[in-house]
Amino acid sequence: MRMVAGTAPAWSDVEFLRLPVRTTVAMPRLLDLVRQTIRVKHYSPKTEQAYVGWVRRFVLFHGKKHPENMGPEEVSAFISHLAVQRKVSASTQNQALSALLFLYREVLGRDMPWLQDLTRAKRTLKVPVVLTVAETTALLENLRGVPWLVASLLYGGGLRLMEALRIRIQDLDLEKREVVVRRGKGRKDRRTVLPGRLRQPLIAHLERVKAGHAKDLGLGAGWVAMPEALAQKYPDAGRQWRWQWVFPATNRHRDGDTGQLRRHHIHPSAVQRAVKEASRDAGLVKRATCHTLRHSFATHLLEAGYDIRTIQELLGHSDVTTTMIYTHVLNRGGRGVRSPLDEL
Repeated sequence: MRMVAGTAPAWSDVEFLRLPVRTTVAMPRLLDLVRQTIRVKHYSPKTEQAYVGWVRRFVLFHGKKHPENMGPEEVSAFISHLAVQRKVSASTQNQALSALLFLYREVLGRDMPWLQDLTRAKRTLKVPVVLTVAETTALLENLRGVPWLVASLLYGGGLRLMEALRIRIQDLDLEKREVVVRRGKGRKDRRTVLPGRLRQPLIAHLERVKAGHAKDLGLGAGWVAMPEALAQKYPDAGRQWRWQWVFPATNRHRDGDTGQLRRHHIHPSAVQRAVKEASRDAGLVKRATCHTLRHSFATHLLEAGYDIRTIQELLGHSDVTTTMIYTHVLNRGGRGVRSPLDEL
């Protein structure tokens, strides 16, 4: 496809924004350097995938011109194209800008003050969808098995979906009724509440998981991915029970680097699909997702009179102003104001 610098290829919106990461492009050295820098700084795999994708699209947008030979005009043209022609959301536009800022500052080592001064798109402040207690009950009653356990943790402890799926055996304390969230958003650890109602279901679930792990060990498998460099420091830790996922996948896979037979945790789509079907079966009008359960956790705690600082700590928010949004959706109508019509 012939492209002219400064103009967009004739792709659809979906093709442009979801360009596969592994596309044959004549710039492997640049993208490899981006990946290497991201991994040195211990960014998440999702951030790596997003940043590499935006760097690729930026270069393709300008006819495969190397970023070293581009400046503020090319960056502004690309960001403006996203906002005006592609009509992407403010968060998507800001993510692209962050990727380019990372490219120039961290990868290419260039001081680009003009890039930092570019105005970021203003995000729309949205009020989160929150379920009532009755709606939450109906949703959970239509879930079964592992999806029910995961969803109950999301609501019972205010976890994000990936935080729940990445829980290892040693992160559960059934006696103290707490969960340790490792490397949550912002790579921060925190503790949150483990509902007492889940103690017996979790014990039964872990017995089944342990039996499956013992079977894997007998087959020469039983390995699990270890965080960062712990696999080199403790070579056999990857087969130990305490490092296993609480919610392991059904199938094993062979790791391409080590050759180990491993189990990953279950895929998030399995829980997302189950919650969507449960919401439909429960007849909920609101659009309920896995993250809706986290929003409901925070709001229901506020309704119960818990201190907002406590809720901030349980949610893992860096700033209490982020937690303050839940004061706007308390189930009291109009921020707790009683309408004068009701006084007539």
